[in-house]
Order: sequence, then C-alpha cells, then structure tokens
Amino acid sequence: MTPPRSEGFVRMPDAEFEAILTRAAEEGAKRALADVGLDGDEAALDIRDLRSLVDCIRLVRRTAMQTAVRMITTGVMLALLAGIAIKFKIFGGSP
Repeated sequence: MTPPRSEGFVRMPDAEFEAILTRAAEEGAKRALADVGLDGDEAALDIRDLRSLVDCIRLVRRTAMQTAVRMITTGVMLALLAGIAIKFKIFGGSP
C-alpha cells in the first residue's frame, strides 16, 4: 500500500513519521560513530577516556595561565622593590 499523495507531498500518520525519523537518526549516529572509530564494545570506555583527556588538558591550560600570571606579578613586584631599594639607597649606593 502506497501512502496517499497530495500536490507532490506524501502524507503519513505522525507516529509512523516519528518512527522513521527515529530509525534514521539512530542509523546516522551509528554510522558517524563508526566513521570515527567509536563503535563496538569499547566505545563507552573510549569516550570516557577522551572526556578525561579533555578535562586534563583544560586543567593544564588553566594551571599554566595561573602560573604565568603569578610569574609576571612576582616579576613586577620584584622590579618595584628593586626600584625602591635603589631610590632609598638601601644597599649602600654612592654618596
């Protein structure tokens, strides 16, 4: 039995359309995962490992930024202290 046609469009019940759409989405997702090598029994473990790796990269990036800011801040503070020491001749400058 072919579905009724009206002005070039196919008409079907909403439930049947949803079922077809769901099946197509599932097949597309399976194909996409297979294309990138994330299919099979180990796929869930692989995805957890990838998420863990991404979390570690974010942590390293955040720590590197914090370290860079601390080093720059320490350098500026040391330069200011050295300038103050020279200004007040704390280390026995010339008379």
